[in-house]
Amino acid sequence: MTTSQGTALITGASTGIGAVYADRLARRGHDLVLVARDGAKLETLAESLRTDTGVKVEVLAADLSDRAGQAAVEDRLKGDDIVMLINNAGTAEAGPLATMDPAAFDRMLQLNIVAAARLGQAVAPGLAARKKGWIVNMASVASVAGASPGISIGYSSSKAFLLAYSEGLDTELSPSGVVVQAVLPGATRTPIWGKSGLDVDALLGENVMDVDEMVDAALVGLDRGERVTIPGLADVGHWDAFKDARTTLYSHMPARDAAPRYK
Repeated sequence: MTTSQGTALITGASTGIGAVYADRLARRGHDLVLVARDGAKLETLAESLRTDTGVKVEVLAADLSDRAGQAAVEDRLKGDDIVMLINNAGTAEAGPLATMDPAAFDRMLQLNIVAAARLGQAVAPGLAARKKGWIVNMASVASVAGASPGISIGYSSSKAFLLAYSEGLDTELSPSGVVVQAVLPGATRTPIWGKSGLDVDALLGENVMDVDEMVDAALVGLDRGERVTIPGLADVGHWDAFKDARTTLYSHMPARDAAPRYK
């Protein structure tokens, strides 16, 4: 089947959120580039999608915590067939920052911050030049919650960066017709919890969303042009109030003199 929807590149595509995005976007007619460390898992998913949907599916095995892996994906994002980046790859480390393994901490920063930022920077010029495209960054409700129970402050702060990065990049790119969406899921039933040594059901009980429902909600938000989509938030007025409060706070900050309480 020939598709004219353009190519979507999805990171962290072998399981969980990334694999569901791959399925949904293939069924919308997008060719795909699937990125993850496990090439064998990617190829199994790719073959299934080719058979089920008829779209072209390319496999790019890369470790995005490694500079060489980041560079390989950056190069592919510069192709003129790319219309969408799903920045989904990430990891979570549990426990206090002071006792966290430094290598694990560095990997989390590379995946959650550095790789996402570099890939967005790599794809943005081409999308802007073609005046069409989408960048979806997988943040988290932890990005506005500070330190979350059971999750390290390193994870929360990395997702806070991704939210701020998304909002800033959208401001830059929206005049050219490119949409940047930050998705802020709550707890979602994905393999990331087991890899972090956490039992999500014990931690949060019934407040865990199935991954299919989360991705479908995020895509509805994208179709509606939302710049920030929070799948579990029933009343969007709460997000609007948060943004208004943030704007008001910032408007009172710039000043020539220190506040009286500091004198």
